[in-house]
Amino acid sequence: MMKQLTRLAFILTFFVNFGLHSQEIAILKYGGGGDWYSNPTALPNLIAFCNQNIGTRIHPEPETVETGSEALYQYPFLHMTGHGNVFFSDQEAENLRTYLMGGGFLHVDDNYGMEPYLRRELKKVFPEKELEELGRDHPVFGQKFKFPNGLPKIHEHDGKRPQAFGIFHEGRLLLLFTYESDLGDGWEDPSVHNDPEEVRLKALQMGANIIQYAFSS
Repeated sequence: MMKQLTRLAFILTFFVNFGLHSQEIAILKYGGGGDWYSNPTALPNLIAFCNQNIGTRIHPEPETVETGSEALYQYPFLHMTGHGNVFFSDQEAENLRTYLMGGGFLHVDDNYGMEPYLRRELKKVFPEKELEELGRDHPVFGQKFKFPNGLPKIHEHDGKRPQAFGIFHEGRLLLLFTYESDLGDGWEDPSVHNDPEEVRLKALQMGANIIQYAFSS
């Protein structure tokens, strides 16, 4: 009974905090040894781009929250990335599920190599759901910046096409997984990867679309 009351308090706090922190972003810190902290300049650069171009007022430095923490409920938008292993305990999976079902949004950007581990762990969070590929006509590709061909390719790894996958509940996109695109590399400082400016701009514009979609849906 006490556990249920605590969980209810978390959810209520979640909705209150959504009103207070309606445009805030946090990085998801997960277990398993994967480098959840990779691309350190990426999100600050994306936030600055969004604040300048789509009218957001996001705090310039994203916070870091652990998957099992009640602090998750302070942020309507979570970002997750890395190259390797991902692991959620049962408690963390339950916490993440409650967060997402309650109105939160998670963007997972595969920085190369995390995909098989993420798929495995998402079955703990949503055993009854599958990742579904988004069509080019999904609204996330038609926000302020138009991507009629869907997810852009930012960095090449295995010669595969970029894909955007989602988990939905009652028509709402709860989780977006961007794969074989490497948006986060494109968000980093120009000196990190020496990407052409037009490639970096595509990455930032697609990232801004994701944030705009998440904050308005």
